[in-house]
Amino acid sequence: MAEESRKRSRGGGPGGRWPLGRLAHRHPFISASGTLIGVGLVIFVLVWFQPQKLFLNKTVNESAPGVIATAPAGETRHGTTAGGSPPPALRVVRSGSFRSLEHATTGKAIVLRRPAGSLILRLEHLSTSNGPDLRVYLSRVRASRDLRAYRTGFIDLGALKGNRGSQNYLIPAGTDLSAFKSAVIWCRRFVVGFGVAPLSRWPG
Repeated sequence: MAEESRKRSRGGGPGGRWPLGRLAHRHPFISASGTLIGVGLVIFVLVWFQPQKLFLNKTVNESAPGVIATAPAGETRHGTTAGGSPPPALRVVRSGSFRSLEHATTGKAIVLRRPAGSLILRLEHLSTSNGPDLRVYLSRVRASRDLRAYRTGFIDLGALKGNRGSQNYLIPAGTDLSAFKSAVIWCRRFVVGFGVAPLSRWPG
């Protein structure tokens, strides 16, 4: 009986194993390490996955960089300046409506040509989910429902300015627009598309 009592006082249970609570109490280092690991996991999830962004919307509204001509090329415009000439207008050359991929996405993608010839991708009335490391791509891949089809063959136009609103993105000089078939909201962190818009030739 005395021997059995001594075993219980040392080990506490069958096989001499300590319950976790008593083990942590006798070894504070183990308890502290477990706490640090738990805190580290929470920080990792918040920094890498950034789930909080799904509940935080960022609205950015930029004006179109000029007057957008919606009439087909060559059609007479009635609006004139004081000198009697129509104001220089941005010409729509490509456009399309966004389709949802990983997240619900709506709005329009419009490629505008300035009078001097430079190109701008304008996202109008965009609405999608926020997320980590979102980019705006011009893609050589045609719009489809494949979430990961746009990981190659693209021009990166920069970070998405806001997951809601209307924004302008400069297309690099010398870009052969005929080679690009879609505009994509791309999550570089998770290699997945949030939304895609086909870029169809504008009539005129």
